[in-house]
Amino acid sequence: MMSMPGPLEVVVILLVVLLLFGAKRLPEIGRALGEGVREFKKSLKDIDKDTDKDTKSEK
Repeated sequence: MMSMPGPLEVVVILLVVLLLFGAKRLPEIGRALGEGVREFKKSLKDIDKDTDKDTKSEK
C-alpha cells in the first residue's frame, strides 16, 4: 500500500520540478494549476445544482 511521501521526498520532487521548468516558469505553472482546480470545483458545483434541480422537478 502506498503512503504519503516524506519531507525529504517532497524536497527532492520540488528540486526536480525546479530544474525541469526553471524559476521563472514555476509561478505560471502554479497559477494555471490553481485556475484548473477552481474550474473543476465550479463544474462540480454546477453538476450538483443541476442534479438537485432534476430531483426536485421529479417529485
